[in-house]
Amino acid sequence: MPIRVSTAQLFQDGITQINAQQSQLLGLYNQVSSGKQLNSPADDPLGAARAITLATAQSINTQYKSNRGVAEQDLNTEENTLQSVTTLFQSLKTDVVQAGNGTLSDSDRQSLGAVVTTLKQTLLGYANATDANGQYLFSGHQGNVPPFAVGGTGTVTWQGDRGARLIQVTGSRQMSTSDNGYDLFMGATPGDQSYVTQAGAANTGTAVVNTPTITNPADPSVGNNFSVSFSGSPLQATITQTDPTGAPVGSPTVVAYAPGTGTLALSPGVSIAISGTPAAGDTFSVTNVKGQDLNIFTSLDELAAALNTPTGGDQAKLAALHNTLVTVGQRVQSNYNAILTVRSSLGTRLNELSGLDNSGASLDVNYTTQLSGIEDVNYNTAITQLQLRQTALSAASQAFVNIQNLNLFSMNAGH
Repeated sequence: MPIRVSTAQLFQDGITQINAQQSQLLGLYNQVSSGKQLNSPADDPLGAARAITLATAQSINTQYKSNRGVAEQDLNTEENTLQSVTTLFQSLKTDVVQAGNGTLSDSDRQSLGAVVTTLKQTLLGYANATDANGQYLFSGHQGNVPPFAVGGTGTVTWQGDRGARLIQVTGSRQMSTSDNGYDLFMGATPGDQSYVTQAGAANTGTAVVNTPTITNPADPSVGNNFSVSFSGSPLQATITQTDPTGAPVGSPTVVAYAPGTGTLALSPGVSIAISGTPAAGDTFSVTNVKGQDLNIFTSLDELAAALNTPTGGDQAKLAALHNTLVTVGQRVQSNYNAILTVRSSLGTRLNELSGLDNSGASLDVNYTTQLSGIEDVNYNTAITQLQLRQTALSAASQAFVNIQNLNLFSMNAGH
């Protein structure tokens, strides 16, 4: 039986073909004009889902880049401040050495005392420095609280906390962008085994105790604290040893001490050099810096007070001055080492940020390339397809015109 095709069906098929070609042609026009082959999820559902995932990852990567910019700014601000602090400490150490010059008069030392007081004020300004947002650099978590406060007597006290401000610089890395002022200006570097000597306030002799020497780092006594008291005639030294908690270590040791000996062994691992002659009743402490309150501002106050106290050529007073200079010099050196340690850490963190920026930039290029492969149009392919669709639409239109002419009357008219 022959298949019959109605005129209505022929017309409907022709219109359907024309609409389909126009729809595809319109899509190609949109791709060529926008430069994107993915203008709606319907164009490529799987590609659209992948593009959203990549765009989200790229946005997060961009935010990490912004975070690293903030971190770098904060670290550079801290580094610039600590560079100035380092220069001040170098000047301070020079002043301590100069103050020990035996040719200086009382008025010369008083002039140096005024310089030390000025250095204290300058250092306080650095210690209470702020960043570009007005946050205190060295106050720990409390960015709105000055880390150091000056009391009515001029005493400087710590009022910050010892926390670190962290910034997320990658998906798996948080970086500290600040260092607290306590570790910088009031404490020793972890692992520091140096000592601070202190002469008794009531000493009457001319003995000056210099920086202790660790003669055997492996000896168990290294890190313990010592006190020395002189008594008797002939002179003898009583050495008492305690551990870092203050608990006695063994029994006190009594040894004969002849003035001019120069060195006194406190234990098999620690000894001190002594110049001058101690008097009976004189005492000295030799304390490990670990756990000590090394308030640099207190040290500067003590140094200024010692320099402003006239000696009048009295040997006992000169010895007291030199013992103070030794004590302050040891404390300042521990503070200086702490600052250098933090500056080294700053350099490491800045280098790490530079490396993370390079990795982030490479990752951003990778995301952009992948997104481009999904979203961006291939003009060569699109223009070829556009030409093909234009030809197909023209053919469909011509076919429809021909179908319109296929009717009974036109066919009979041809005979």
